[in-house]
Amino acid sequence: MQAHEDIIVGLDIGTTKICAVVGERSGDDVNIIGTGTHPSIGLNKGVVIDIEATVDSIKKAVEEAELMAGCEISSVYAGIAGGHITSLNSHGVIAIKGREVTQDDVDRVIEAAKAVSIPMDREVIHVLPQEYIVDDQKGVHNPIGMTGVRLEAKVHIVVGAASSAHNIIKCANKAGLDVNDVVLESLASGDAVLTEEERDLGTALIDIGGGTTDLAVFSGGNIQHTFVLAIGGLQLTNDISIGLRASKNDAEKIKLKYGTCLSSAVSPTETIEVPGMGGREPRSMPRQVLGEILEPRVEEICALVKREIFRAGLENQIASGIVLTGGSSLLDGMTEVAESIFDLPTRLGKPRQIGGLVDIVSNPMYATGVGLVLYGAENQVDKKFRIRDDNMFQRVTSRMKKWFSDVV
Repeated sequence: MQAHEDIIVGLDIGTTKICAVVGERSGDDVNIIGTGTHPSIGLNKGVVIDIEATVDSIKKAVEEAELMAGCEISSVYAGIAGGHITSLNSHGVIAIKGREVTQDDVDRVIEAAKAVSIPMDREVIHVLPQEYIVDDQKGVHNPIGMTGVRLEAKVHIVVGAASSAHNIIKCANKAGLDVNDVVLESLASGDAVLTEEERDLGTALIDIGGGTTDLAVFSGGNIQHTFVLAIGGLQLTNDISIGLRASKNDAEKIKLKYGTCLSSAVSPTETIEVPGMGGREPRSMPRQVLGEILEPRVEEICALVKREIFRAGLENQIASGIVLTGGSSLLDGMTEVAESIFDLPTRLGKPRQIGGLVDIVSNPMYATGVGLVLYGAENQVDKKFRIRDDNMFQRVTSRMKKWFSDVV
């Protein structure tokens, strides 16, 4: 049995699957020692809609991970996503009166930058520093010890529905788990799949999951923008179901086995068998039809993400290109379509900088789960969030300073 403090568990609560990833911290390294997955029934587009069904799925995924890892799981780092996620950039300024900058000053300037107006039903999920400015010196990553009269901080604030965070914590608690932290899934995925060079030069990370497509733009080593599009792999399955007149289950199987979003790359003679509904006979159809169904939808997803990048004015800050991750990014031809839409180098993002069960988790579908483990290894906290805690959300927001502890 491993020492409890060395065990870190990421819980990816997705629309189509619940994934638990168990990591063991060994010095500065993180080894993956267990995984567990189970179909997700109680979520829609990243948001919990059935508490009991979600709890049951979490329990089964965690039990499978416990069996593989040979340890008991009591606390997790949980991911959050969904169309309710929004973000904004903010700016804080404080006076330091010609002395050296201290950690208290950094905390104060972050608090000043957090002083923004948000709706009553929303909560701050992350406060992510982009850069500090000491007097007129810009681009400072660690202002502690520098001397000046004014300290400024530019931060990226991620906001989500309070009820969604509450329900994720409630589901984990009812499954017998404490929640160490609630983490935006696209940020966790970035930890798992991006290189330092990509984060510094500028990259758009696009996490295409079952219910949502999450965008995170990194530049200068820090997060610059986040966005959640409520379209994902389930929409592709629905398109196949309608286009081929097949059941949702059959459409999902066809997508996984034969799916392609690049019809021009498929031989005209290649065929697939489509099961009939209601006792009808199976039909044989050209595989190119799948490409003709899926290609426009994938192009639409990429075009909407590209529009968001231009809307945020970040089109010149992604010089290293596009990184695709998430289970739906495995669809044949996905990188080629994305490269043609963005006109930028595009690659598939798989978890990296880990040891242990690399052959199992070296897959885009595990990017968020592995990223949550890496986040936990870098930002371990002793606090646990439970639904009986009246100050839960205050604690959620107060611990966000952990995110930039490696910067300051």
